[in-house]
Amino acid sequence: MALRQAFEILDQPVEAGTRRTVDLPISVLSNHMPLMLPVHIVHGQTAGPTIFLSAAVHGDEIIGVEIIRRLLKSPVLDKLRGTLLAVPVVNSLGFIGRSRYLPDRRDLNRSFPGSAKGSLAAQLADLFLTQIVKKSDFGIDLHSAAIHRVNLPQIRVSPDRPKSLELAIAFGPPLVITAPLREGSLRHVAAEFDTEVLLFEAGEALRFDEFAVRAGVSGILRVMKKLEMIRAKAVRDTKVRPALSESSQWLRAPAGGLFRAFKTIGERVEQGDLIGIISDPFGEAETEVLAQRAGLIIGRSNLPVVNQGDGLAHVAVLKRAQVEDATERLEAELQADPLFDEEEII
Repeated sequence: MALRQAFEILDQPVEAGTRRTVDLPISVLSNHMPLMLPVHIVHGQTAGPTIFLSAAVHGDEIIGVEIIRRLLKSPVLDKLRGTLLAVPVVNSLGFIGRSRYLPDRRDLNRSFPGSAKGSLAAQLADLFLTQIVKKSDFGIDLHSAAIHRVNLPQIRVSPDRPKSLELAIAFGPPLVITAPLREGSLRHVAAEFDTEVLLFEAGEALRFDEFAVRAGVSGILRVMKKLEMIRAKAVRDTKVRPALSESSQWLRAPAGGLFRAFKTIGERVEQGDLIGIISDPFGEAETEVLAQRAGLIIGRSNLPVVNQGDGLAHVAVLKRAQVEDATERLEAELQADPLFDEEEII
């Protein structure tokens, strides 16, 4: 049987049945050092879909970097069908500087489709769109909460994308939320080129979270299994039935002070439930923070010092009145998964 044609990226061929890292040039820094966008290509011997994995689009959201690192070590990729494009650090300058943004303070995830002659953010967005997104049938973009916040592992999909919803459920997160497309985002521009993209949110900025990392690795492998890119027996099926949501809302501080939280991510709340209490530093005044609607807490602030109006808890409204405890079930599955038998760094 003849091998597939080589995969080409910037005129650099990657032969079928091989893998290599290719550095895509972005610019030259002020100290004369070249700035690159490294992408690792796994080009299988057998034809199949081309998917991309991206992380650190926001430079301080490092959880996806670890997810991609572990995934690339998986032996199931040795018999990959199709092609995998893995970009663990998209915003390298933000990553090095431990910043969400590029040096010009632009948000890369609001800079798509970009321009080859625009700002640095625009040029990076244009390069990623041209060399990665347009060559892919599907993508998974890995994010975490912003600094001082934490997110429950969740998948966000675009409205009216049944294929994306199907793959999101196959991923097996505790929650799948339909989130509108934002102008200038990677998901928004990918949709214009009919490239389906799942957005994975989990953990917090500048921190590793073992549960979030394991959820990301196992979820990606299940999506690849669903796409028939890897052998069916290589990955365990999940019994997690994700909660589904079409809307969410931040519960904001009714007063400033010191916040003591009584609820955390993954917990369901009813309208009127006590989320926490805000006290002044003397303990003379206390304000209860009550849930404004029923739902699932999918994100929360880690800061105890709050100002009036600060976001405290992100609550998703569930489509089903009764859902199984997907978070606990997922934790149990990941603990029992032989994929994670070896000791991992936390």
